[in-house]
Amino acid sequence: MTDHTKLYCFGESGNAFKAAFMLSACGLDWTPVVVDFFNGETRTPAYRAEVNEMGEVPVLVHGGRKLAQSGVILTYLAEVTGQFGPRDGDEQLELLRWLLFDNHKFTSYVATLRFLVALAKTGETPVTEFLRGRAVAAAAIVDKHLAETPWLVGGRPTIADLSLSGYLFYPEQYGVDWTGYANIARWLDRLRALPGWKPPYEMMPKAPARRG
Repeated sequence: MTDHTKLYCFGESGNAFKAAFMLSACGLDWTPVVVDFFNGETRTPAYRAEVNEMGEVPVLVHGGRKLAQSGVILTYLAEVTGQFGPRDGDEQLELLRWLLFDNHKFTSYVATLRFLVALAKTGETPVTEFLRGRAVAAAAIVDKHLAETPWLVGGRPTIADLSLSGYLFYPEQYGVDWTGYANIARWLDRLRALPGWKPPYEMMPKAPARRG
């Protein structure tokens, strides 16, 4: 890795935190590039043309590469650093299984629920009730798995752990009591003990507040 590693991010983004945590846990030098999300920067033609056509964060810039999607960034960093990745083909498939589960069944619901309740301040709606039900169901799966192993894959911390935990370190309340999942709570404590871990808002600056 070079001194010019940059991560387009903002502190409120749990997906960006996954990448930031990985960079720090691997002991890499990197610079956060704060994205003005709440004032629409990711929707501008310039951002989509120059940074990410999908209009999202995180985006990792390193060595001529520009990578989007947290799962891709985590996988890439594991490959180039030799840390938090698979030891063999079977583990590679198992990591992919949990990354896909995270993106489709865990972060997808948890992140959207948090955004609506804690950031957009929508209050309780049928949509938030639906999302909370899905988030709780997914959490039960993770908690049950962690009853049998301290880490999700291979008995050691991997990108699967960094991915699924990303949104669970935030202080905002959105109606899911994570302390009710004892195995998840202990797992999060183990992640906090890893080198390089800091709370999201200490690792990445918050985005500028919405204007007007």
